[in-house]
Amino acid sequence: MTFVVIENCIKCKFTDCVDVCPVDCFHEGPNFLVIDPEECIDCTLCEPECPAEAIYSEDEIPAGQEHFLELNAELTELWPVITQLKTPADDAEEWNGKEGKLELLER
Repeated sequence: MTFVVIENCIKCKFTDCVDVCPVDCFHEGPNFLVIDPEECIDCTLCEPECPAEAIYSEDEIPAGQEHFLELNAELTELWPVITQLKTPADDAEEWNGKEGKLELLER
């Protein structure tokens, strides 16, 4: 099983989750993070650390967000691993909780 980053991370990209990951399974894009499903060990440490509540177990992905499981796997192949906490964007809190952000995803 793996954990999955869903839509609410887009344009928020808090990195609190990265700081606690023991296997460095997070990858960073311009405005979104993803979890490598091949590297995730299902330790559950990242989920409670996400201020945007954008990380879910693959068995608990909210309805309508299931396609993020495939998207995480796809983007893992394209983006570099992130291993250190970074300062979030200045407007991250403004984007937290907004719906319909998938079209804003930068690849």
